Amino acid sequence: MDHLILTVIAQDQPGLVERVAQCVAKHGGNWLESRMSRMAGQFAGILRVDVPAASHGALMEALGELSAQGIRVQLASAGAEPDCTWKSIHLDLLGNDRAGIVRDITRLLAANGVNLENLVTEVTPAPMSGEPLFHAQATLAVPEGLPLSTLQTSLESLADDLMVELKLRMED
Repeated sequence: MDHLILTVIAQDQPGLVERVAQCVAKHGGNWLESRMSRMAGQFAGILRVDVPAASHGALMEALGELSAQGIRVQLASAGAEPDCTWKSIHLDLLGNDRAGIVRDITRLLAANGVNLENLVTEVTPAPMSGEPLFHAQATLAVPEGLPLSTLQTSLESLADDLMVELKLRMED
């Protein structure tokens, strides 16, 4: 079996995921996992599939033909998971919205060798004032060799500079 990563983007429309799933199934593929979302009228997703090696080329061709329906699909071979031990940490951040929050947080994480596994952000109005609030939730893969207290101290210092609330907790 070939292990593939597919990214999908299109104008949101009913049946979009079904068309991709139909292509995968028609070529003997198995849909293993996915993350998909709709935002501002667009749909984007990433998924991992297994497909028989003999069907790889035909699947690529069939997925390419979806572009006639406005569905763009990119394929990549799935790599092996890194052989490293990580601690899974949940980060929750809330504060007044301003440009650069994601850049500053991710810069600090990268500098400490922390991998961003999942990130969900949104800007919503504050309950009383209506001012825009930035909220981020992330799952971090922290290298075993990095003391959590070191990461916590660095993040708290940055949170003070950004004037945001930041909480870390071990994943369940």
